Amino acid sequence: MDEKRGHPRTSVDTVVICHRPDGTHFEGRSKDISIGGMYLETAEPVAFGDQLTIELTLPRTKGAMRLPAVVRWMHKTGFGVQFGLLGARDTHAISQLIRG
Repeated sequence: MDEKRGHPRTSVDTVVICHRPDGTHFEGRSKDISIGGMYLETAEPVAFGDQLTIELTLPRTKGAMRLPAVVRWMHKTGFGVQFGLLGARDTHAISQLIRG
């Protein structure tokens, strides 16, 4: 399978809370992350194009991050999101994690 991701990724295994625009939310686990997006494992059904806010705490960060995201693909064990506009703090935290 050809790799089509445009950003370097790193593995991460942390609990996330996915907030929907209607105020509901569900839990999942982040399995990898890049500046462009992440893969989440969850049994919660989503659809292509769903808007979410992903809440998580990454290693070496203080407090939770809230990242705007849109569902771009689904798999039987989870789904991939593309991030929207990230702030400087969030971009820096993800970049530092990827660099190791």
